[in-house]
Amino acid sequence: MNNESDLPPSNAPWAGAPASPVAGPEGAPGWERNTLEKLLFATIEEQRAQRRWRTFVRLAWLAFFIFIIWALTSRGTPGADKATPHTAVIEIDGEIGPKSEASAEFIVAAAKAAFEDAGAQGVVLLINSPGGSPVQAGIINDELRRLKARYKKPLYAVVEESCASAAYYIAVSADRIFVDKASMVGSIGVLMEGFGFVGTMEKLGVERRLLTAGENKGFLDPFSPQTERHREHAQQMLNVVHRQFIDVVRTGRGKRLKETPELFSGLFWTGQQAIDLGLADQLGNLDFVAREVIKAEDLVDYTRHENVAEKLAKRFGAAIGEGAVKAMRVMPALR
Repeated sequence: MNNESDLPPSNAPWAGAPASPVAGPEGAPGWERNTLEKLLFATIEEQRAQRRWRTFVRLAWLAFFIFIIWALTSRGTPGADKATPHTAVIEIDGEIGPKSEASAEFIVAAAKAAFEDAGAQGVVLLINSPGGSPVQAGIINDELRRLKARYKKPLYAVVEESCASAAYYIAVSADRIFVDKASMVGSIGVLMEGFGFVGTMEKLGVERRLLTAGENKGFLDPFSPQTERHREHAQQMLNVVHRQFIDVVRTGRGKRLKETPELFSGLFWTGQQAIDLGLADQLGNLDFVAREVIKAEDLVDYTRHENVAEKLAKRFGAAIGEGAVKAMRVMPALR
């Protein structure tokens, strides 16, 4: 006899009944609706992400343009209080030229600001330069002498690593020149650089075809033979600039110079040797001059620096093709 406890539960399948198949995702009730909802939500989220990205890009561009405007309107300005007595410092660093930070435009602007400032007790040129353009150096020298005479303020030059050629052309405008014993000073000379490829072209079988209106228009063309007449003319030009350089040094240094046959030959000397020759006055660094000579230890930097916006403009604007133009340009350089 069977007991009721031996009977299976009413909701349990019979042992011999076939098992019902497991429904997959597509077999579940309402799967189409779930799929559409997921697609809809994914589309909405993607649109939100695109809107957020567009907003971010616009804000980034806005911030960039604000930065450009700020950079264009801001220059390297003194970081200390100019109203208190201080020593004004102007750095002349690197090659002197119209496209560098050691250009007449930047240095003259800095010098004007320093001399006009009532708090500046004296102006120091902090020099570390191998030289550069005689034109730029001449403009700076003339302007510094004018500012000294107008504002009756002392001007000193402090040499760090080197003060050669065009840099020394500028330094002689100072009342006194201070050097380190191992500084490199001098190189009172002029050079004109270039290359000649005539022999190479002949070996390669390359024919130079140069048409000019004016018999000397191809003067110093690197692909044409150099004539004796052209060489003499170039040498005369260099001699004229060299004499101008010598006159500026003699005017600036006066009786302190101990002239020797090699003084204006283009050689350079150590700081101590420069003092012995009268090219410099004594040993001393920037802090020494500010503390012991000018008597104003606080230093204020008046150096003008190229800002980021100017560098970008120069790189992507006016500087296009600059390398090719420089390669073809031959100018005398004081180095």
